[in-house]
Amino acid sequence: MSKDPKQKKVPSLGVSIIPVAVTVGLLAFSIIVYGADVHIPIIIGAIVAAAIAIFTLGFTWKEIEEGIVESIGSTMQAILILAIIGVLIGTWISGGIVPTLIYYGLQVLSPTFFLAASVILCSIVSLATGSSWTTAGTVGVALIGVGQGLGISLPLAAGAIISGAYFGDKISPLSDTTNLAPAMAGASLFDHIKHMLYTTSVSYGITFVIFLVIGLQYRGKQLDVTEINGILAAIESIYTINPILLLIPVIVIVMVAMKVPAIPGLIIGCILGGIATVYQGGDFGYILDVANYGTVAESGHAMVDELLTNGGLQNMMWTISLIMCALTFGGVLEKTGMMAVIANKLLGFAKSTGSLVLITALTCLFVNILCGDQYLALALPGKMYKDTYHERGLAPRNLSRTLEDSGTVTSALVPWNTCGATMSTFLGVPTLSYMFYAFFNILSPIVTVVFAFLGISIMTLEEDPAAPEYVRPMKLKKSPKELMEIQERYLKMNNI
Repeated sequence: MSKDPKQKKVPSLGVSIIPVAVTVGLLAFSIIVYGADVHIPIIIGAIVAAAIAIFTLGFTWKEIEEGIVESIGSTMQAILILAIIGVLIGTWISGGIVPTLIYYGLQVLSPTFFLAASVILCSIVSLATGSSWTTAGTVGVALIGVGQGLGISLPLAAGAIISGAYFGDKISPLSDTTNLAPAMAGASLFDHIKHMLYTTSVSYGITFVIFLVIGLQYRGKQLDVTEINGILAAIESIYTINPILLLIPVIVIVMVAMKVPAIPGLIIGCILGGIATVYQGGDFGYILDVANYGTVAESGHAMVDELLTNGGLQNMMWTISLIMCALTFGGVLEKTGMMAVIANKLLGFAKSTGSLVLITALTCLFVNILCGDQYLALALPGKMYKDTYHERGLAPRNLSRTLEDSGTVTSALVPWNTCGATMSTFLGVPTLSYMFYAFFNILSPIVTVVFAFLGISIMTLEEDPAAPEYVRPMKLKKSPKELMEIQERYLKMNNI
């Protein structure tokens, strides 16, 4: 099967599109007809791409395998972080940290400010858990019931819930997508989060004001607090609620601000969660169990039990395996040059930084629509455009922010996407009904594109403290000859 590397053919656009079309077709068929998970269709797509590369382009299996291993290896830090996050969520629930956040968050509700408060509450829960699905499927369901009792439009209530849920999914260091986006772009987790704050704060601020204004029409209506009181009582029945427990997420946030590396910082969070679990009455064996398998709540209240049954290392393996499947597919496309052909065709329309960000955002939306999964909407465009951002002198965090602003949030707006279908099922509201009210999800890609065209918070490689030395010559006291030597070493080390 060994071939001369010189005999390799450059794939045409038509050939490059074949594995993409096959994968899209398989995903749509598997999800719509059988309701299957997306893992195996993606693997089949990778097999098709590999077969085309071997039998028509002159690649060997060894070369393709190297591409797959390199692709997965580039995200190993994110995969490790995801595994630790599973442990963190398990110990934070068993330690009463997440229940305490929910307990106090539920009490901010009032009739006039129900929609705005729903955004805040879902933001708190999604920040604490890093999961939009968990937030919408638990607290979101409760809020839909409360909103219905108030006579609030269900699509409107769903839009508020989803807006808040995706704020945390997008900005929380506990979120899998928040870890995946910088891994694809080559940025660090906390640099990515800090850079997102520019666009996210604008999108979130506008969203909050919109819901605040809309909510004024419900002024004077009485809030049916029966459901909320039932949740509060159920939480109190199985956890000791103490505001001191709120110090633990504060400590983790402070560590982030002090630039403690992500993995040590999260491990410390796990240890603090274990200590809190002891405070709740658990022993060391119980801590080991919830760290591995997660927490199973037994309050007798279905909503609370669903909300607080979560976490654990094993619970995160579904997401990790999906990421590895997506990276396998992306690795084959990248190694064989198919991804470059597709990217170059699209990049022909990107003449400026603004248009480059616009093309990236549209690609994320395109993948969400065609492939039906937000992980692919981050992984594939990230792989496609990573080198282009570097060649144009843009820091990796610009790409990671665009991926998150466009790929993560728009997934909930597509009915056949795993996220859109899940949100619709949880909340009992059709995706096409709530999508017009999920203002945060609509505004995020728009704001990031506007910022790019206006040149707001666009960081160059020269301004990026994490960039290699040779791209920041003005900050170095080295001679031109020394700078050239640094550049040559870097290019050689990275096979550029």
